[in-house]
Amino acid sequence: MQLTLQLPDDLAAHLGGEAVHHELERRALEAFALEELRAGRITEPQLRKVLGLARIQLDGFLKSHGVYQDYSLEDFEQERLALKELGF
Repeated sequence: MQLTLQLPDDLAAHLGGEAVHHELERRALEAFALEELRAGRITEPQLRKVLGLARIQLDGFLKSHGVYQDYSLEDFEQERLALKELGF
């Protein structure tokens, strides 16, 4: 699916016009996809696919936008016990 975003000419010119068209498209895509993730309408794997990112790149992308994994003390304790059982 292709979506089109229309901006007033003065705003487009202020944002750099045709010279930064591709950059604006990318920023709009990232903002849209990130909001869909925050709203729970898409998953992280779907976000990766939309943005064409590797898993490690997605982690950096999310952190740069203030999105962190929910990781509780309980999660940590479960992982610690699992590693202990494996001899680590």
